[in-house]
Amino acid sequence: MTLRALFNRSVRFRALLVKELLTTIKDRTSRMILVAPIILYVILFGYVATFNLDYAPYALLDMSHTSQSRDLVRAVDGSAVFDRVMTLQSTSEISRAIDSGRALVVLVIGSDYAQRLQKSGPAPVQVVIDGRNSTTAQLAAGYLSIIAADASGSPGVFESIRYLYNPNNLTQWFILPGLIVTLSMLEIMVLSALSVAREREMGTFEQLLVTPFTTGELLASKAAVPVAIGLFQSTLIFLIAVFWFEIPVAGSIIKIYAVLTVFVLAVAGLGLAISAYSKTMQQGLLIAFVILVPMVLLSGLFSPVANMPEVIRLLTWADPLRFALVAVRRVYLADADWSNVILTMLPAAATAAVSLPLAYHYFKKRL
Repeated sequence: MTLRALFNRSVRFRALLVKELLTTIKDRTSRMILVAPIILYVILFGYVATFNLDYAPYALLDMSHTSQSRDLVRAVDGSAVFDRVMTLQSTSEISRAIDSGRALVVLVIGSDYAQRLQKSGPAPVQVVIDGRNSTTAQLAAGYLSIIAADASGSPGVFESIRYLYNPNNLTQWFILPGLIVTLSMLEIMVLSALSVAREREMGTFEQLLVTPFTTGELLASKAAVPVAIGLFQSTLIFLIAVFWFEIPVAGSIIKIYAVLTVFVLAVAGLGLAISAYSKTMQQGLLIAFVILVPMVLLSGLFSPVANMPEVIRLLTWADPLRFALVAVRRVYLADADWSNVILTMLPAAATAAVSLPLAYHYFKKRL
């Protein structure tokens, strides 16, 4: 191919890219979902989706009534987390305190609490927890055990606890790096899933048959715009995480964007395969959302993949979001090296290597 032919092809392809970009930008619905929802979702996830325990109402049942039990109660009341809302007189009132929803936990100090402390032995206290909210209940129990160990002077199970890469154990440091890939995935999948189906419904799909573009050029142009928009949104989320929530970046930004590039190509390939297969925009959108929900649930965004049943864990290997989440978090928080990043992203790269040719196959078949 001569330089002139290559130049002419590049000019035609640039015009095709401009056409795809204008088609997306001129659509009022597409413009509305580019920026505003992303900012809203990041703010909501950053402040609402938290596993940190900032407030826990508790009820007290002190059957010891000694100076030692009062020291323990003062330690609990003086904490920034626990707020005493009820003082009980008997064990029969415990279930009522929990059932009414007023108390998350009930602290029960036995009548022999002081005697056990004087014998220099363990002086356990009973904690009754509302298990209907298991995550919050576990956190509350953990905090109470630490306070009780400090107040009684008895050593805890661990001499000290230090959190690597997240010194204050903040949920935002876990959630927001994951949103960099998760939220952009939603936009990429929807835009790419509608791209070919939109041409059919608008009646312009047949016009593609008489254009001088090859199938690969047409497919590349339809992939380029969702990929560019996805990277733009990832950048926006990244900036909010750094400057709004002040989560420091430990790793290289180049590594983060290398992960994002592989991931968005995999997702764009899936979306284009759906779009080329679908006959209408409604069908494409429906299939996209049917796929998106399992991808998010299987990704490990909120619950560890290691805790899932073995059969479900096998399914997660087909989910590029799972590996992009791990890679971005490792780079963002722990400055993972290139070998770690590459090994983590190999399954996602394999998804891209399968989905893009599949999209090409369906696209060529429909032309």
